[in-house]
Amino acid sequence: MMQQTYIGVDISKARLDVFIPGQGFFSVCNDAAGIAELVARGRPLTAWFIFESCGSYERMLVQALAAAAIPFTRLNPRQARDFARATGLAAKTDRIDARMLARFGQALEPSQTLLPDQSRQRLQRLLVRRRQLVEMRKQEASRLKQETDAWLAQDIAVVLECLDTRIRGLEAGIAQVIEQADDLARTARRLRTVPGIGPVVAATLIAELPELGTLCRRKIAALAGLAPRTHDSGTYKGRRRIGGGRATVRSMLYLAALHASRYAPDFSAYRKRLQNAGKCIKITPVAAARRLLTTLNAMIRTQTDYANPAPS
Repeated sequence: MMQQTYIGVDISKARLDVFIPGQGFFSVCNDAAGIAELVARGRPLTAWFIFESCGSYERMLVQALAAAAIPFTRLNPRQARDFARATGLAAKTDRIDARMLARFGQALEPSQTLLPDQSRQRLQRLLVRRRQLVEMRKQEASRLKQETDAWLAQDIAVVLECLDTRIRGLEAGIAQVIEQADDLARTARRLRTVPGIGPVVAATLIAELPELGTLCRRKIAALAGLAPRTHDSGTYKGRRRIGGGRATVRSMLYLAALHASRYAPDFSAYRKRLQNAGKCIKITPVAAARRLLTTLNAMIRTQTDYANPAPS
């Protein structure tokens, strides 16, 4: 069996800085020709590419590696920097980062990053754009409240109307992507049987949490950043806190859980039990979101709809 060669790639807008153990450094342009050269050099080495997530700059590399069936790991930048600090690497240049990423792969043998199917990728990009426009709308709405000049207020109102139109258009596009894929449509309809899960929340879960229904409740909660983390040392017992995971999924589940705890009897009863037990007011909605995620995970795993059980 050939030994795996971990290749570190530092990605920027115009260039890819690459380190191959035993061969050293080289750079290629971050375009189709440069990426084709990189793939050709990595193919005979039983290569495994390691690089950081950096927005859209790695998109062409990811697509090329997936098409060539070459494994890769796309790291959270914080994870890469923590490894660099742990190994005593304080300096930071493109070449140093490329070597560090190759060392990361060799030392930790990370799991492979798997791309979602084309429908989910398209869905992710539409949802990202929708979130951008929603954030712009919030900013413009805040400006409108503070504006005293009538002409400027009218101008802001026109921008708001335009943003509303574009957001509705994106939501129609999101619905169309889901309806055109039978598996996504079935999942969306099943998720929406739960009170609090609307079309945007369902689309976000489908696009951003494809592992739903395939993991146990503890792992899926950790993936969404809803698993409480222990903070104990000796006799000290610290407060459990959530963190990490996929922030977009967590925020959507939080909002959905607030709705479900008002209108779904079992979720409402669960939240009241926590409140009656003296739990902090900030903890109860988080716990409700974790319970909601556990319910959704079980529904997708067993292919059953929400039954709206009576409170226990």
